[in-house]
Amino acid sequence: MTRRLLAALAATAALLTGTVACTSPDRATIVVTTNILGDIVTEITGDQARVSVLMKPDADPHSFAVSAREAHTMQTADLVVYNGLGLEEGVLRHVEAARSEGVPTLEVGARVAPMEYRDGDAAGLPDPHFWTDPARVVAAVELLADQIAEHVDGVDAAAVRQRAQAYAGEVGELDAELERRFAAIPASRRVLVTNHHVFGYLADRYGLRVIGTIIPSGTTLASPSAADLAELATAVRTHRAPAIFADTSQPARLAEVLAAEAGLDVRVVALYSESLSAADGEAASYLAMMRFNTDAILGALAS
Repeated sequence: MTRRLLAALAATAALLTGTVACTSPDRATIVVTTNILGDIVTEITGDQARVSVLMKPDADPHSFAVSAREAHTMQTADLVVYNGLGLEEGVLRHVEAARSEGVPTLEVGARVAPMEYRDGDAAGLPDPHFWTDPARVVAAVELLADQIAEHVDGVDAAAVRQRAQAYAGEVGELDAELERRFAAIPASRRVLVTNHHVFGYLADRYGLRVIGTIIPSGTTLASPSAADLAELATAVRTHRAPAIFADTSQPARLAEVLAAEAGLDVRVVALYSESLSAADGEAASYLAMMRFNTDAILGALAS
């Protein structure tokens, strides 16, 4: 028997034996690994289903883990949504366990025309950080609406698609806004130095250049060599980069050491590149995060 059929039979038996009073059954559950995707799924779903987000605010998607209870929730969910492409390094085995139990899973990153890393240790591998391109997020919203309507029992598919269309419109407006704002910066100053490879999609979308990363990898779990740091310092001087952008979920100490030891006159600017902030923070939603980051990047490049 399927997992859903067993659940339905159990609910019917409870009604027949009188063990359930006049209460409605629990809403369907969608488990989402990252909080960025969690916000997007919540916007699409509304009150049609319960959305359980595993990754806490200000966490690192490459290294966060889940509890035994959360792992069980994944294996009993109606749908598991994950970024994929190697992003959630500590959680992927639980996604695979849920899939083996018959839970539908959706790897969003693999379905929105992923780019490959162009250089560094990860060159040639798929880049999971698609959300820095709002156009790809619009594609993800449409994909999510279809998958939620197909796999999550009890949702009003028309309502889900209506919410998705409205939210996609907001993301489209964000895209147009960012395109206009980045275009106002001279091309020679549209250069980024980051903690690790995370802004390839943003750079490709808005005509920026990532001239170097402190960790030449797609994950924060890697470490730079002395040669990597020397090469980066040369790139910063050559392009006169005014700032190093470090993720808020990771200490900026490495960026500060690089600036000090290499004698670089650059600022270290914190961005919410891989995680949302807490609900009362500066980047509590995907839209807020993108606008915060744009303000911070443009402020640094214009100085």
